[in-house]
Amino acid sequence: MVLTHHRNNIDMLHGSLFDKILIFALPLAASMMLQQLFNSADVAVVGRFDSPQAMAAVGSNGAAINLMVNLFVGLSIGANVIVARSIGRNDTSGIHDAVHTSITLSLIGGVILVVWGLSAARTLLTLMNTPSDIIELAVVYFRIYFLGAPFIMLYNFGAAILRSKGDSRRPLISLAAGGVINVILNVIFVVGFKMSVAGVAIATVLSNVVSSFMILRWLMLEEAPFTFRPSELMLKRTHAAEILKVGLPAGIQGSLFSISNVCIQTAINGIGSYASAGSAAALNFDFLVYYIVAAFTQAAVTFTSQNFGAGNYRRCDSVFRVTMLAGTGFTGLACLVCWLWCRPLLSVYTTNPEVLHYAEIRMLHVVCFLWMTNFYEISGGCLRGMGHSTLPSVMVLLGCCVLRIVWVYTVFTYYNDFTTLMNVYPLSWLITSIVTLAAYWQIRPKLSM
Repeated sequence: MVLTHHRNNIDMLHGSLFDKILIFALPLAASMMLQQLFNSADVAVVGRFDSPQAMAAVGSNGAAINLMVNLFVGLSIGANVIVARSIGRNDTSGIHDAVHTSITLSLIGGVILVVWGLSAARTLLTLMNTPSDIIELAVVYFRIYFLGAPFIMLYNFGAAILRSKGDSRRPLISLAAGGVINVILNVIFVVGFKMSVAGVAIATVLSNVVSSFMILRWLMLEEAPFTFRPSELMLKRTHAAEILKVGLPAGIQGSLFSISNVCIQTAINGIGSYASAGSAAALNFDFLVYYIVAAFTQAAVTFTSQNFGAGNYRRCDSVFRVTMLAGTGFTGLACLVCWLWCRPLLSVYTTNPEVLHYAEIRMLHVVCFLWMTNFYEISGGCLRGMGHSTLPSVMVLLGCCVLRIVWVYTVFTYYNDFTTLMNVYPLSWLITSIVTLAAYWQIRPKLSM
């Protein structure tokens, strides 16, 4: 066996699935939520101790930042799949080469992001119709944030390697450590030194440095064949090609998602800075709930990849059913909490009545319907685990991205109403879920023939 019975590993090929998927997915969801909570501290601190303009400047950066970051973070899904398949095949040399190729790709991606972020900041934010009273602050935050891009890439690829063998606990620990540092530095830089958005951006960069170094240290201490050695960094053509084959469509999907969200954010910015601030406040809960979906999707990808590599096709079907049931159930509970305690939750970020008005609309019309995204995310994740990454990305492109862009320039242009703009989210999720589930049920039986 490639893997020893280490407490950080999960045997995905044998035994019951439900408990193992929960053991994998819940720490992963917690880590992503924790990361978002610490990132939300950026918005909360400037909202409470600076100004609505500073809050809007930080919050309005989200769509623009994700536009490029998601492309490269998506590649980490490819790293996860390739390492997991090698585990399923007991291919020790394949695991070693995939680990070192993945880290190399993360460094290359990080450098590209730094160059892009520094050069494209003002142009992109101007194209997004960022209000004139916040654009200077938004540019500062954008540029400082991207200085930390290499560390964001290192963390995501390193965490993907650990998760490929079932270890979602240590990525959570590293995020917790970095997040605590982020919150402390936010308070010091903003409240103590009055550094406004520059302070929260610097705090974010430093927290990413801590998290990425912890992940790399753990990989360097791993047992073979997972051990990472800097002197053995490589870019093996076959593994890089496989990572790109699986990860690039997922990354492009994330970027296209961001393009549609950039269009929506542009429309929000056109309504005014209060709408931008309110949307930014509710967006924090959007992320928190969605990360439950993302965690069970990652579980679907990883468990499916290992079992598909081992030829356990019936178990792949069980992975689909369990992750879909658990993901929808846990997400539904989170949506219910957001609906029942909408105003108290949003009041954490702002007490401004105009900002709260827009925040409540986004919470009730978008966040409370996020349970629907399980249907296309998990089915698409299972397809990626079986080597079909392009098709689910195309489905999301058509069902979510294209529809949202068309909506902004047709329906929203006609009504010019914030609520109408938000309603495109549940509509796009419904359409994308239908077509992606249909694709899964058509393709899956053919793969075991």
